[in-house]
Amino acid sequence: MLRHEAKHLAIKVRAGFFKVWGPGLVAIGIALMVWAFVENNMTVVHPVAAVSPSSSVPSISARPTASATATAEPSPSTAAQLYKVQPALGAHIGTITFPTLKLSWPIFEGTESKELNAGVGHFSQSVLPGVSDNSVLSGHRSTVFNRLGELKVGDPIYVRTSAGTFTYVVVEHRIVLRTDRSVIVPKPSATLTLTTCWPFNNVGVTIHAYVVTAKLQP
Repeated sequence: MLRHEAKHLAIKVRAGFFKVWGPGLVAIGIALMVWAFVENNMTVVHPVAAVSPSSSVPSISARPTASATATAEPSPSTAAQLYKVQPALGAHIGTITFPTLKLSWPIFEGTESKELNAGVGHFSQSVLPGVSDNSVLSGHRSTVFNRLGELKVGDPIYVRTSAGTFTYVVVEHRIVLRTDRSVIVPKPSATLTLTTCWPFNNVGVTIHAYVVTAKLQP
């Protein structure tokens, strides 16, 4: 008798539980199904990580991801008019001359320690000199670019490569954070961007870069 009453009571408890909580459980189940569908069918966009500054060279020496630099590539026809092949990393690609400073330095492909210790480094994810876009060159503040701050607006800069000699004229100089990626963004016309650590007379780690912008002359 007692066993029968206990069984009957358990059935009533279960019935009451589902009556009270059943609709909520169903709603939760439907919500989980909808969330799983959306999660499996939506496109996930991953932001590009910020560039971390190194201890010896400006932030542009760090290579950005392909997604960050795709728009910086020149059109193949424009680049092909001047250069037949893309230079290999470490290759000597030309010379940069500052006539007002009476200085001239070799340019190497790449901005790692090997290239920057040998001379001026060309940031490989930017266009080569002379191409209609932003060509970025980096150098150490203690060697090749230690007098970069002496350049004035209007000063000429000569860049000689296998494609010929290009004359640029300084239009701007500024100080930015070394993580400022505006230094390497594409330009609508042929631009030369020179960058080094700043201050020039400072020893050790710095968070700033000195940037000189020059425009190609026709």
